[in-house]
Amino acid sequence: MTRRALAHAAEVSERHLANLELGTGNASILVLHQVAGALQAPLAELLGDVTTSNPEWLLLRELLEQRDEATLRRVRVAVGAMIGTGGASAVRSPRVALIGLRGAGKTTLGRMLAEDLGFPFVELSREIEQFAGCSIAEIQGLYGVAAYRRYERRAVEEAIQIHPEAVIATPGGVVSDAATFNLLLTHCTTVWLQARPEDHMARVRAQGDLRPMAASAEAMDDLRGILATRAAFYGKAEFRLDTSAQPLPQTFDALRLLVRRALDLPLPAPEYATV
Repeated sequence: MTRRALAHAAEVSERHLANLELGTGNASILVLHQVAGALQAPLAELLGDVTTSNPEWLLLRELLEQRDEATLRRVRVAVGAMIGTGGASAVRSPRVALIGLRGAGKTTLGRMLAEDLGFPFVELSREIEQFAGCSIAEIQGLYGVAAYRRYERRAVEEAIQIHPEAVIATPGGVVSDAATFNLLLTHCTTVWLQARPEDHMARVRAQGDLRPMAASAEAMDDLRGILATRAAFYGKAEFRLDTSAQPLPQTFDALRLLVRRALDLPLPAPEYATV
């Protein structure tokens, strides 16, 4: 969220919020409570560590402290299986979720992959707009980011419920909500489509998208910052594919081969031969 959007949602002045960010603001608990509400975060997360809230949290934190990423992932999967939210499976889900920043090629490659596999193609951004009855820009402008995240979660839940097989193109920010992203990781085979920042920007502009990221004078710096922030979450996908490495036909061949192998499907000859 921009500072202006957060200030509006929390009903706190931008100047006061800026001082709060710098650590120089003399914020009251009421103001912190408003900011926490706007961020959909418990107040304890702004004041300290939620894992200090009870003895079990403390014991779990001690067990997991300083563990490597691979160990933490195994623990997350095992906990998901134990509490019934999903876990490791010998057979990968035939729902293929493409994740990554805008301009990675999720829609273009997703449509091609769905046609190749004979699966429905689901573009979550369009599903979100249908639920809300207005565009994504209008959802965020009229109702705020919190409302958008609720529609996004609903779209993911419905796609999983309705489609046993599908290729799903996800919004770039789907990783921003841990619960929604967990649904994708649990119920889908996930592929991170990566691209160079310059390619992200060029593709967004080629689509005529003039939203803030594409119109700002500091757009490239902003984009690199977003990529750096989200890379750790995108990296939780089971597979990744560089969509900047080759032209579209060869990139699609690489994607269909990756997915067919992952789902143990027949491997036809490449549709586009590399020259």
